[in-house]
Amino acid sequence: MCGIVAAAAGNNIVPVLVEGLKKLEYRGYDSAGLAVIGSNGIERVRSVGRVAELEAASASTHSVTGIAHTRWATHGVPCERNAHPHVSGSIAVVHNGIIENYESLRAELSAQGYVFTSDTDTESIAHLVQATLKNEPDLFKAVRLACQRLVGAYAIAVIDHTQPGKIIVAREGSPLLLGVSDSGNYAASDASALLQVTRNMVYLENGDIAELSADNVTITRLDGTLVD
Repeated sequence: MCGIVAAAAGNNIVPVLVEGLKKLEYRGYDSAGLAVIGSNGIERVRSVGRVAELEAASASTHSVTGIAHTRWATHGVPCERNAHPHVSGSIAVVHNGIIENYESLRAELSAQGYVFTSDTDTESIAHLVQATLKNEPDLFKAVRLACQRLVGAYAIAVIDHTQPGKIIVAREGSPLLLGVSDSGNYAASDASALLQVTRNMVYLENGDIAELSADNVTITRLDGTLVD
């Protein structure tokens, strides 16, 4: 199984992302990567092999908002271009699960001019969210609308460098939980990845989507209904 860690906080979250991925190594994986919002846009680091290699490659990376992932190959061979996160325009996405309609989405988005650089189903999510942002500029709403078009199982986390400080996560069929603390808010596919920062966990239900920032969490259903 793949692993997801996401963090929005008041201090550098890269060590939190890397440590979280280390806690998820038991799941098995063939590549790892992270993306953060930097001063010049999305900064992405990916590597094939152990999380230790990603840690070394990201040693100089600093940010208060970011997402990270360990991948077990399903669509596409293990290599850097197939490793998550996947990027489209201003956004980056990590994803666990399988998108069953990715081929039709890929054909539709390719016809619109989006260029695919990987063999993964996840890249279709990235381009779909970026395309949706053209008509719905709010990232939370855009991800919610994009998820309504996905068929299959997913847990996703999305960042947008034009809307810094926020992370959008959504769950349908793949585990995803939130970690809430005074120092920031987090998401992961397993609680063990977040015990380093909090023991206050919120387990998302299928069809939940959430917006995280350093000081706030909002959860709705895919139809926009607010979750208490």
